[in-house]
Amino acid sequence: MYIDIFMLDDIDRRLLRLLQADPALGVPELAKLAGMTPARVTRRVEHLREAGVLQGSQIVIDWAVLGYSVAVSLRITLDKTVARAFDDFLAAARLVPEVIEIQTFLGRVDVRLSLIARDLQDYQRIYRQDVLTLPHMADIEALMTVASVKADESLPL
Repeated sequence: MYIDIFMLDDIDRRLLRLLQADPALGVPELAKLAGMTPARVTRRVEHLREAGVLQGSQIVIDWAVLGYSVAVSLRITLDKTVARAFDDFLAAARLVPEVIEIQTFLGRVDVRLSLIARDLQDYQRIYRQDVLTLPHMADIEALMTVASVKADESLPL
């Protein structure tokens, strides 16, 4: 369900701003910060969930802290002469444990895989053993992350 941003009132926007800043806020803290009663916040948040605006909260893992110091974005063009190229490729890519995100596109690049590795030697192993064996690839380009400049998905509300 799509809700036009203009259908949100000031209270909804205030709640969304607060939740974007700290998704772990409980109802009592959220109510206090929003200047509302907990019962009213509960109703509003429930309405936002039912409308599909809020779809849960997320834990962000700092992979570098866990020893994964290499992040690579692989841009892949598939062999579109094969009828099930997308389905076969996506099914196989999901099985690579180090792949943490898969996106599909329209255009020259069909798929982007984000993967992590402990170091360059580990990346080379993953690339040779797992990535290059994925089906129906016509072209692949690897982009190694040097720095993440912005990783904030919040919007101005």
